[in-house]
Amino acid sequence: MTNNDISQIPLETIAGKALPFSEMKSKVLLFVNTASECGYTKQYKGLEALYEKYKDQGLVVIGVPCNQFGDQEPGTEKEIKAFCEMKFGVQFPMLMKADVKGAKQHPLYKFLIDHSTDKDEIKWNFEKFLVGKDGKVLHRYKSGVEPAELMVPIEKALAN
Repeated sequence: MTNNDISQIPLETIAGKALPFSEMKSKVLLFVNTASECGYTKQYKGLEALYEKYKDQGLVVIGVPCNQFGDQEPGTEKEIKAFCEMKFGVQFPMLMKADVKGAKQHPLYKFLIDHSTDKDEIKWNFEKFLVGKDGKVLHRYKSGVEPAELMVPIEKALAN
């Protein structure tokens, strides 16, 4: 795997199936590290709204459950999936639970941080990375940035 090609990073869905980047070729991607018991958990609703609004134009929102911040994602993948679907109607792809920092950091997050202008480690749940159709990181957003605030950058990325 080259450190400059996001499409070479293996991803696995929350159901344990491969999520090949070939299925997301020429799409705009929004990666979000998520947690079910966080003050920002309500952002699932806004993330799903973004996905529904823009998926036919080429946006894929991808949730990455993570239990590294305040032990706020303690459940199993099956429990996380059920929670997201029942409580927030989440239909966008979710990945297996993963570390987004530290010694066991998922290669996806190493790539996202290495290719972002903000090289700091992830500080909390619901940080967001917007990736353009060319696989390049366009923007990184902190936890407090609400999904609705991403509409303009998403539309700009979809238009490119």
